[in-house]
Amino acid sequence: MTVVSQGAVGADRSPPSQFGLINLLKAGAAQLIVLHHLAFYGPMADHVRPMLPALIDWLGDSARIAVQAFLVIGGFLAAKSLAPTGHAGLADPIGAIWRRYAKLAPPFMVATLLAAAASVLAGQLMAHDSISEPATLTQLGAHALLLHGVLGIPSLSAGAWYVAIDFQLYALMALMVWFGGRLAAGRRLPWLMPGMIALAVTCSLVYFNLDADWDNWAPYFFGSYGIGLMAWWASDPRRKPGAAALLVGMAFLPVIAAQALDFRSRIALAMAVASVLVLFGRIKTTSSGHGWSVVNALARISYSVFLIHFPVCLVVNAAFTRFVPPEPELQAVGMLVAWGASLAAGAAFHSWVEAPLARLVQRTTGQSAMRPSSA
Repeated sequence: MTVVSQGAVGADRSPPSQFGLINLLKAGAAQLIVLHHLAFYGPMADHVRPMLPALIDWLGDSARIAVQAFLVIGGFLAAKSLAPTGHAGLADPIGAIWRRYAKLAPPFMVATLLAAAASVLAGQLMAHDSISEPATLTQLGAHALLLHGVLGIPSLSAGAWYVAIDFQLYALMALMVWFGGRLAAGRRLPWLMPGMIALAVTCSLVYFNLDADWDNWAPYFFGSYGIGLMAWWASDPRRKPGAAALLVGMAFLPVIAAQALDFRSRIALAMAVASVLVLFGRIKTTSSGHGWSVVNALARISYSVFLIHFPVCLVVNAAFTRFVPPEPELQAVGMLVAWGASLAAGAAFHSWVEAPLARLVQRTTGQSAMRPSSA
C-alpha cells in the first residue's frame, strides 16, 4: 500500500487514489451483511447449524451490527459532500436531496423488481417464511418513494430498510446544514454545525435509539451517522489540534454517556469505526498490489451487492432445498455458492445497472450525487 496526499496521483499511469480504509471497511461490512442474511433467513443455514452452531448463530445475530460501519461512513462522506469545513450553509437543500434520491432509488427499484421475481421463482421450489407475498402496486410504489418502512408496508428485500434510512439521514443532514446557514445569517459561526450535530447525536442516543418504534426513522440511527459527520470535521489536517480534540470530545462524550445509561454493542462498534476514521479516514492510497485491488473492487460494487444479494440468496436457497439432500456439508456448500453468486451478481449489477443509471443521473441533473455509503 502506498500512502499519497490528496490529489498527488498523477494522470499518467498511476492508479487513482482512494480512501483505502473506507474501502476496506465497506468491503468487509458488505460480506458480513450477506453472510448474516444467509444465516438469518435460511433454510440452508438451518441444516448447517448442527455442524457449525456457534458460527451460524453469530452470523445470524451479532454480524448484523456490521451495518453500523455503513452508517458511520455515510455520515463521514455526507460531511465531505454537504459541509466539508464544518460550516453551516447550503444554498439548495432540495436539489441536494433530489440528487441523492436520484442516485439511490433507480438501482434500488431494479433490485426490488428482481427481488419480487425471485420470490415468485423461489415459491415454486420451496415453502418458507423468507418468501414474500406477490408484490402489489401499492407496495412497489411505497418502495419507489422509499416510504415502505414509515408506512408499515412489508419490504420485498432484506436490505430495503437501509436504503430508505440512508436517504432520510442524508436529507436530514442537508436540511440541518441549510437551517444552520439561516441561523448564522451571514455571520461566521464555526461551531454552530458541530454543536447542532452533537445535540442531535445526544437526542438520538439517549431517547430515539432506545425505542424500537423509531427504527424506521432517521433519528433512531442519527447517533452513528452523526459521529461519522464529526469524524470528518475532526480529521481535517488543517484544523488546530485543540479544535480537533474538542470536536472529538463533542462527538464521543454523548456516546459514552449514552452507553453508561444503556450499553449497546452496535453503538460501541459505531464509536470504534468513527475513532478509526478520525485517525486514518482521510488517508488516500493507491492500489499497488492484488490485495488492495480486490478490496477496492469489492468496495466499488458494495452497494450493488447490498441491493442484489437477497434475491440471489433466496433463489440459491430454494434450489438447494429442492434439489440437494439436507446434509449439513452439502448445504454449507450451498451457502458458499450463494455468497459467491451474490458477489458475481453484484459485479454484474454494478456494470449493467448501477453505473449506467449513475451516468444517466449525472447527465440529467448536471451533477453527481455522493455515492451511497454502502457503495
